[in-house]
Amino acid sequence: MSISLETLATLAAEPSGLLPARNQMALSLGWHIVLACFGVAFPAIIFVVHRRGLRRGDEVALDLAKRWSKVSAVLFAIGAVSGTVLSFEMGLLWPGLMGPFGDVLGLPFAFEGLSFFVEAIFLGIYLYGWGRLPERLHLLMLLPMMAAGVVGSFCVLSVNAWMQNPTGFRLVDTADGSIKVTDVDPWAAMFNDGVWLMFAHMWVGAFVVVGFVVSGVYAAGMLRGRRDRHHRLGFMVPFVFATVAALAQPLVGHVLGLRVADTQPAKLAAFELAETTEQPAPLRLGGVMIDGEPRYYLEIPKIGSLIARNSFDKPVPGLDTVPEDERPPVTLTHLAFQSMVGIGTLLALSVLVFWFLRRGGRDPLGNRWFLRWSVIAGPLAIVALEAGWIATEVGRQPWVVWQILRTTDAAGDSPWIWWSLTGTVVVYAGLTAGATVVLRSMARRWRAGEHDLPSPYGPDAR
Repeated sequence: MSISLETLATLAAEPSGLLPARNQMALSLGWHIVLACFGVAFPAIIFVVHRRGLRRGDEVALDLAKRWSKVSAVLFAIGAVSGTVLSFEMGLLWPGLMGPFGDVLGLPFAFEGLSFFVEAIFLGIYLYGWGRLPERLHLLMLLPMMAAGVVGSFCVLSVNAWMQNPTGFRLVDTADGSIKVTDVDPWAAMFNDGVWLMFAHMWVGAFVVVGFVVSGVYAAGMLRGRRDRHHRLGFMVPFVFATVAALAQPLVGHVLGLRVADTQPAKLAAFELAETTEQPAPLRLGGVMIDGEPRYYLEIPKIGSLIARNSFDKPVPGLDTVPEDERPPVTLTHLAFQSMVGIGTLLALSVLVFWFLRRGGRDPLGNRWFLRWSVIAGPLAIVALEAGWIATEVGRQPWVVWQILRTTDAAGDSPWIWWSLTGTVVVYAGLTAGATVVLRSMARRWRAGEHDLPSPYGPDAR
């Protein structure tokens, strides 16, 4: 396939820091978002199992809460490093964004930092409070952790939602011909039109990821013959959270998707692989865009309009309604979106099958095929999470701030960003290896019969 002169001219005009900035941001966000899910959802799961232990005198439940709190501390420590990297990246990689719009975005970033410290403080109190605090007061230490995780994730999501729905400022022309951001209202920017649905989608998604990942760990143990009550309870509590989240997520996602036709028609056209506006629009399963035409897909009539517009006959805008220089990478956006929806549907169906079998008197945890699926479901949930963010972010291109600032204008022109990308790869590879070694060591010692693993910098055991 030949490259046009216009394409070559566009590539030549791109700042030299654009490609490494994109790669580094994708790596950092894609890596950190998984840890962020644990910060949002894991405290609530720990709270439920700890409360069960106190109310019923269940030592197995209390032991699970103690173990999970130590796992949470390891993940939090690693997330603190990756989150710090992200905070520096915004200014380093995207000076064209943070320079003019720093006053608009400063408030949610400040609140996110405060939430991080609150979560760290109460995680420490909870972690070291076993046997030192009154039992109910110790349990309540999880509530500020839960609140801080929710507030922190909301603040970060508000920034991303603002990029999709910019508001809370005014652009004015200056005497030298440049444009200045003025009349900043950070509260309006933080609570923009898209933030609530985007936050709900991410918040529910966090429980999908954590619920399936944690239950999958105990499903793997049961496959290896460890079918004691510890493993069954360790599976059931997070799986109940995963059930509710997996069934709620398609509804939240559908409502969120209905906004796209009005706010970002180019993204919707990419989602649906729609070359032209169609009424009614079919659903195209699979497929790629080649030379401006969709190919290699399975078409289901009218379902595209139902999913995108909540109607069997409303039109779905096509790429022909969008200027060519404002179209996103269609194939990547389309496949990422369909991967997210397809995996989410499979996860929802799997939990329905589990509870149907259980209601019929059968025990799915005695079925090795279901346990194998449960092990796979955790990684699949992570893939769906990553695919959803790819669809959201790539589908917004070429804009970093929708219809206001292009990504090429936000990036810097420093070739040294490649060194920053290399350093980030090294740091995250080290974090991944370190987390794997530590968590596997903890699991091995627990299986060997150790119950009170030492907490670093903690007071003497009691």
